[in-house]
Amino acid sequence: MEYLATTFLFFAFLITNTQGVKPSLCSSSKPDTSDLSIFHIYGGCSPFKDQKPNLWPNTVLDMAAKDPKRVAFLDSLAAQKTSAPIASGQQVLNIGNYLVRTKIGTPGQLMFMVLDTSLDAAWVPCSGCVGCSSNIFSPNSSSTFGSMGCASAQCGQVRGPISCPSTGSGVCQFNQSYGGDSSLLATLSHDSLSLDKDVITNYAFGCINAISGNSIPPQGLLGLGRGPLSLISQSKSLYNGVFSYCLPSFKSYYFSGSLKLGPTGQPRTIKTTPFLQNPHRPSLYYVNLIAVSVGRVQVPIPKQYFTFDPNTGVGTIIDSGTLLTRFVAPAYNAIRDEYKKQVQGPYSSLGAFDTCFPVTHEQVAPTVTLHFEGMDLKLPMENTLIHSSAGNLACLAMAANSANSVINIIATWQQQNLRILYDTANSRLGIARELCN
Repeated sequence: MEYLATTFLFFAFLITNTQGVKPSLCSSSKPDTSDLSIFHIYGGCSPFKDQKPNLWPNTVLDMAAKDPKRVAFLDSLAAQKTSAPIASGQQVLNIGNYLVRTKIGTPGQLMFMVLDTSLDAAWVPCSGCVGCSSNIFSPNSSSTFGSMGCASAQCGQVRGPISCPSTGSGVCQFNQSYGGDSSLLATLSHDSLSLDKDVITNYAFGCINAISGNSIPPQGLLGLGRGPLSLISQSKSLYNGVFSYCLPSFKSYYFSGSLKLGPTGQPRTIKTTPFLQNPHRPSLYYVNLIAVSVGRVQVPIPKQYFTFDPNTGVGTIIDSGTLLTRFVAPAYNAIRDEYKKQVQGPYSSLGAFDTCFPVTHEQVAPTVTLHFEGMDLKLPMENTLIHSSAGNLACLAMAANSANSVINIIATWQQQNLRILYDTANSRLGIARELCN
């Protein structure tokens, strides 16, 4: 068994037409290795691509419009709010994440699961699920499937309300919220999880019985968080608590990048910043963001908006499920106002973006630098600006959180063409330049 699984991301986004994608573009990039194809859920290579074709910039705007629900969900995790109750409902695809091609069971059943760095538990829709799509996992077809009881250690590690008799015996069932507007009811189970050539036996996950809302991924979710039920925790003997990914440029039609599991093959030279531990929400990857600079000006932002507080959830996290980096409103307003001082207007709004200006002024746009403890990240221009579909406007690709929000989120637009290393063994986040296409 290799102690490194190199997983290649392959993103093909909807631009003008999702039909006619060449089969060779949707297969593994290196068939002679243990590569695993991964797709963006809106892409032409995704099994869930049957949506109305759209211009790519408009698709990005649609994705950005869904960010507030994701932010509200992350705020609920940070603030330790109670999960929503489960009720039956019809699922509608309404998320913007990355899919990993996995197999569950013996023999393996193909599932395209969403990767989420802010959750740890995995869950998939199972036979008989109320409100789920037709793409489900069949426990009866797997010789290695089993349900887990209330007395199991994993039952006590599940986030959300647990349904167990007072005696502690019986099958462990739990509710979880997701995406800010959805919830699920699942039975804690175990089976083999296959990531190409790597097989993790007795992997604990939720077998979904019913869903409510429109944000539950069609074929489930694979958590990469820091909690005890995450992929990283359950495969610690295989991957040593280390993984990294590189998200390619959003300018590309066919997106390809890589997810590497395990310490082998990771960058030897990389800038790092310590992870901060929130004992109330151990899944979230908190980092110490100290300040933000626009050009040569360090924006005057009161420390209270960045200083980590595990009791309230205040602080900064890095996340794979949010499109735009978002700051609490006072911090964002200060960053935006300084940005406007350095770029000539006139200014306008476009969807979720409130700082748009003529693209002809882009050449004088300042660099935005994120100052972390022990590491500065100067964002390339493509990680700072987004363009309108007509190409006549450039917009600052950041936004303010809601008035009640307590966290700052470093999102995927700002992570493109960077190698992002999650080293839980040494409790550090690493960032290095890399062309991911």
